[in-house]
Parts: sequence; structure tokens; C-alpha cells
Amino acid sequence: MLSAKAASDSHGQDSSYFSGWIEYDKNPYHHLHNPNGIIQMGLAENQLCFDLLESWLQQNPDALEMKSNGGSIFKELALFQDYHGLPAFKNALVEFMAEIRRNKVNYDPTKLVLTAGSTSANETLMFCLAQRGDAFLLPTPYYPGFDRDLKWRTEVEIVPIHCSSSNAFKITLPALEQAYQQALKLGLNPKGILITNPSNPLGTSMTRNELNILITFAMSKQVHIVSDEIYSGTVFDCPNFISITEALTDRNLEISDLWNRTHIVYSLSKDLGMPGFRVGMIYSNNETVVAAATRMSSFGLVSSQTQYLLAKMLSDKKFTCKYMEENKKRLKRRKEMLILGLENAGIKCLKSNAGLFCWVDMRHLLSEQTFEAEIKLWKKILGHAGLNISAGSSCHCSEPGWFRICFANMSEETLTVAIERIKGFAGSIISATSLMYICTV
Repeated sequence: MLSAKAASDSHGQDSSYFSGWIEYDKNPYHHLHNPNGIIQMGLAENQLCFDLLESWLQQNPDALEMKSNGGSIFKELALFQDYHGLPAFKNALVEFMAEIRRNKVNYDPTKLVLTAGSTSANETLMFCLAQRGDAFLLPTPYYPGFDRDLKWRTEVEIVPIHCSSSNAFKITLPALEQAYQQALKLGLNPKGILITNPSNPLGTSMTRNELNILITFAMSKQVHIVSDEIYSGTVFDCPNFISITEALTDRNLEISDLWNRTHIVYSLSKDLGMPGFRVGMIYSNNETVVAAATRMSSFGLVSSQTQYLLAKMLSDKKFTCKYMEENKKRLKRRKEMLILGLENAGIKCLKSNAGLFCWVDMRHLLSEQTFEAEIKLWKKILGHAGLNISAGSSCHCSEPGWFRICFANMSEETLTVAIERIKGFAGSIISATSLMYICTV
């Protein structure tokens, strides 16, 4: 009686990534009301600078009260707005994007399409660029939600580009070629490559060498590049962030075919910590893609009130500059706090410079080097230590024993509790392993 889409399990909701959220919702930690509850460390959310945002709102009440020059513009914002978006907001957004990229590149607001978050942006791009029988290549590990965002409704397939810890999970030409050939072997048509830069879950920004390898490969195969850059403003350490636009411009490729096959996804969810505002965007030099995506955006518009408020906020250059600098400082301090705590527990992390999370190496805590053992360890961390972290297998990592741990979605006090739980849990595993070794000798 239902559609095949409604009845199928292709959404990806059965991943351990989503299962951990369900368990957290049943028993959420609260320092007073539920101190033994589960601490949510699987949510990449930035809650470190709400004081700055709320301070700006207090100083700029007209933005919230829908006033301009002392008069109400409620009627103007309440009436129907077309899906092209408010020009003032689009202008402010492209200027903010350029500011994050150290003004190395500029963006044209007419090439920008507003969407209800980056989830909608990524799916819309898939609808514009591919269809059933086509595939996009994604470097592993990648954000678990892509299995839903890119595939579920579009029926486009994902083929992994397997990256290795031996080179800090960097993209290589052999890995790209292997993924491309695997897609062909599966009877799929490789239409493009989607990257997250900075990476979720690695917390690393792509090097110029990686971007050049990607560009050269895309040119040789005549495929698209989609660069999801929603964490571009979270780069808090060297090296600096390099956008795909900057990499193309540095190679003087503005008049190449690849220029029109390169597309950027961005949102304000991570950099400004506003996922609930549902503000995302697509940027493309391809006029047909922009036109089609603009028409599709009518299925997920950003409210006029939200656009008006954020246009005012992003146009305040003094505020945005202060916010971005302070945000980076706080992210770096918080990451260092987690790294130190993990090191004291005998756990190492991949060296990172961005994002709201760390890519954590727990291979030494596995009972055996298998993905089955990884899930067993994940269940123990969730059930015994009361921590919801993301198993590497949910991110399609090709090596068992890696986990993503988020650090910016909680208070410093809660992170301290989480670190103590990690120390206790890791210590118990190591002690049990040592005891088993002694007993068998």
C-alpha cells in the first residue's frame, strides 16, 4: 500500500551512527538530573560562541523585531518571497565566504542558490548532476549522513575512495583511479567526486597537493567536483584553508571545462553554530545548474525573517571578524583539552587543524582487528562508559578501530566528565587485556 521509497530501508538509519543517537535520546546526561546518563559526543555541533551571538542580538534588536530605520517591515517579510532569496542576504553571504577564505577568491551572488541547510544543498546537487546508474566517488572516511543525503531519494550510488592511516588518510591518485575503475566494474557511470574540506570526520583541511591531484584527475576523467566546505571557518591551526575555488584559480582554470563542473556547498550551521536556522547554499559557475537548483530550492526555502536577520549580522564586519577569530581560539583550546585527556588515557588522535571533532585511534583497545570487534567496543563505550561516539565503520573507514569524538557541543564541565569516563574505560580494557595475557602465559 506504500511506495517503494517509503517501504525500503535505504535511508541509512540502521547505521550505528544513528543508533547511538537513539540510545542517547533514551538516557541523556544532565549534570544534576541525570549524572549517569549518556554524554552526546556524536553530534558535530558548535556551541562555544553563543554568548557572542546573543550579545550581538541584544545590541541589534531591529534584526529580531523586523524593523528597518525604526519602522516595521513585518508585512514585507511575511508576504511571499520568491526562491531567489533576499539580495541583501546573498550579498552578505558571499562576502562572508570570501572573508573566511582570506579574500583570496571572490564570489558572485547571482551564482548562489539558497537551501534549507547543507543536507538539502548536497541532495539538490545530486539531482542536478546525476541520476540512477550514476555514481559519485567519496574519500573515506566520510560523514555517515551522506548515505542518506546523496543516495536515498536520488538513487545515485556512492563508491568509496579508500584512504589509509599510513598517510593520514590523504587522497592519492592510485586511490582515485581504483575507485573510478570499481565504479565501472559495478556497471556505474562515475559522474563526479565529492569531498568535504575540511574533512568530516578527520578534522583536517586538504593540502594544495591533494587538491591538485583531485583537479588533475577530474580534468582527465571529465567529471564533476563537489566541495562541501561547511567547516571552512573552523580551521584553527596550520595549514590555512584552501578552497577548491582558490586551487582552480591558482592554476588559471577559470576558462576551463572543469570551472563549470566544480560546485561548492556551504552553510552557517558549523561556522556560526546555527544548524537550527537551516541556512545552506550551493555555489556554481554552471548557469544550468544554478537555474535548476534555484527551481528545486522551492522545496526547501530559507524563511525571509531568517535571511533578514542574518543579512544584518553578516554585514557587520566588525562583529564577524571578532566572532571568527574568537571561535577559532575557543575551538583550538577545546580540542587541546580533549587531546590531552585522551593522551592521559593512552589514546592517540590523528593530527588535525579544523572541525568540531577528533579522529581517534582506538585500535589498541580492540579484541581483534576486525569491524565486528570495533562495533563490540563501540557498544561497550556507549553502554558501560555512557559515551555516544561515532564508530569508524559508520564513516566507511577501511580500517577498524578509529572513532570520531565531538568536543564542541557541550560545556567544558561536561567534557571533563566525558574525559574521566574515557580514562576509566580505557584503563579497564587495558587491565583486562593484561590479566588475560598473564593467565595464558
